[in-house]
Amino acid sequence: MSDLETLVARVLAELRSSDAAGAGSAVGTTPTARPQQAATASGSDLDIDVPDPTGEAGRLRIGVANPVDADALGNLRRTTSARLAVGRAGPRPRTGSLLLFQADHAVTQDAIYGVVREETKAAHDLFSVTSQAEDRQTYLLRPDLGRRLSDAAKAEIDKRCKKGVDVQIVVGDGLSAAAIDNNLADILPVITQGLSSAGFSIGTPFFVTNCRVGVMNDINAIVRAKVLLLLIGERPGLGIADAMSAYMGYDPQPGKTDADRDLICMITRGGGTNPLEAGAYIVEVIKRMMKHQASGVRLREIVGEE
Repeated sequence: MSDLETLVARVLAELRSSDAAGAGSAVGTTPTARPQQAATASGSDLDIDVPDPTGEAGRLRIGVANPVDADALGNLRRTTSARLAVGRAGPRPRTGSLLLFQADHAVTQDAIYGVVREETKAAHDLFSVTSQAEDRQTYLLRPDLGRRLSDAAKAEIDKRCKKGVDVQIVVGDGLSAAAIDNNLADILPVITQGLSSAGFSIGTPFFVTNCRVGVMNDINAIVRAKVLLLLIGERPGLGIADAMSAYMGYDPQPGKTDADRDLICMITRGGGTNPLEAGAYIVEVIKRMMKHQASGVRLREIVGEE
């Protein structure tokens, strides 16, 4: 019998052993032993599990067979989260590389379709409104609806928010609920404390579900703040799915575009700008906006002329 046939026979034997053990348990219960545990208990050295591909060892593993300079390739691999030196099995990716890709893709789906925890909103006293994209599927298919507030949202904001303040802070889920859940507790206190220390008045913060950046214009048409700051989840990548962006605009109004806004992106403890550091920098940017009464391209032109 060949080695392959022997391996197949052993796997089938272990599966039959696991099935027999499960058949003796009560209907509706879950067997407590995994197949690998059952194999160990029976004295077999068969291991049909694979190591966790998302751990540091899996991410830094060099998949290239017989590299010319293994040390240099390892050093290069440790400098980036990009998928370098993964190797190939013929024309296909190696098993570990493929499993890591699939695991990271699953994380991005969780981020996109996830919902920001109510505890996160409650911890910062954020009331919630919704854009014109009433559900997640509509939000993903119709970005334009995420840029506009629903009529109910406009009424709620008009009713509950202070008007004419220096800075209005808004939080939106965007394309990553994880970005808000993981970073808001660190960044928001730094921003509010910094703005208060600078003598700026702060509006009533709130949360926008199914939010796109352009909703800033609709919001400020109601609250009429001098500066509007939007903390929003970024589009997740294969490796980092909890990055937050901070969009800032001086007097955003309908018709204004990205050219009128400033942005700090990749705010995350997992490989980007630390939320504490980003919060302090956001305050400095808002100070410049207030000083020059401008943002975006116009602010850069003014600062460049000084």
